[in-house]
Formats: sequence, C-alpha cells, structure tokens
Amino acid sequence: MIEVVGVYNADSTFVGEVSYWIGARLGVAHCSLCDVTHGLFTERADWKSCRDQSPFSISMFHRNDQPDAVRAAANDVAPVVVALVNDKYQVLLGPQQIDACEGSPERLVDAITKALGL
Repeated sequence: MIEVVGVYNADSTFVGEVSYWIGARLGVAHCSLCDVTHGLFTERADWKSCRDQSPFSISMFHRNDQPDAVRAAANDVAPVVVALVNDKYQVLLGPQQIDACEGSPERLVDAITKALGL
C-alpha cells in the first residue's frame, strides 16, 4: 500500500493547538488540511470514512512532529501532502491544491488519487 503523509500548518503542542484554534476562529491562522480533517474539536467522521476507504494509507503530522524525511521533501512548507514513492518522499499537493479542496475530504482523497496516478 502506498504511504501518504499530510502535514498540518499547526504545531502539536498544547500552546500550538490552542493558538491555532483561537487564531482560526479570529481569522488570523489557517490550515486548509485541518479544515478537511477536523471539526471544531475532533476529527471529522466524513474524513475518517474517506481515509479508511482510500486506496492508500494516510498519516497526519504537525509542523513540529513530522518525520525529517517528510520535512526535507516538503521544504518546510505546510500544509502539504507527500507520498513515499520509490523509497523517497515526493510532494503531491501543496497549499494551493489543498485549499482547492475547500474542506472536502472526498475532494482531498480524489486529488491525492489523481496525483498518484491511480
């Protein structure tokens, strides 16, 4: 199974989570990947369903806890979606492509599927 990794434009620390949550409500922080996967407080049910039915495995990380190889492939850009192809991570979707999904889990999975050529 193909390994796909998403990186949120937020940090996983308590301060990072609270800062992002408040910033998002005030319109000063944005992560389009967060919009796809999370509701107000928890992971979205429609995201879980899409993720579980996708033809690839999807792992999510935050800026501060992403694997070094993912960080290097993404060139510290977030949000981003990368995939492990031929033992090397490659960027599939950058911020603009994730924004174009407009918060839709189905559109994100479709965009990843197309980027992988599946």
